[in-house]
Amino acid sequence: MPRQDGSGSSVTAAVGFGARSSASQARRQVLFTRGLIWVTALICLSLLLGSIAQAWSNSRLLEQEAAARAQYQQTLARHDQLQKLVAYYKDPFVIESEARQRLGYVRPGEHRVVIVSPPSSQPPARPRAAPATSEAGFWSQWWAVLFGS
Repeated sequence: MPRQDGSGSSVTAAVGFGARSSASQARRQVLFTRGLIWVTALICLSLLLGSIAQAWSNSRLLEQEAAARAQYQQTLARHDQLQKLVAYYKDPFVIESEARQRLGYVRPGEHRVVIVSPPSSQPPARPRAAPATSEAGFWSQWWAVLFGS
């Protein structure tokens, strides 16, 4: 600890050590100020990056919400369409019409009439041999049914 005389000046200052200590103290203060500025800048930068990331996340969530709402609206429209179809097919007249047209049903006491075209000058069709199921496979059977041998 430096000794002081009555005038308030230190003995170390008289020897020349005081100037050096004040310069190192000033250097320490400058380093402390620079460090404080850098720490403050890093904190501000991290807060800025955090807020940018949050804004990006919010925009992605808003896009997902818009896509989900659009899908929901499509689903509602499809639901309404299916509800109308259900109501349509619950009508007894529609059921009877569909059964007659698609399934060939007739009421008791009615007679089904099948219109056959007049014979043509072509020779009668030869009966086809049943294709072998194990060798030909499923798709070749369909090919034969739809397009002939």
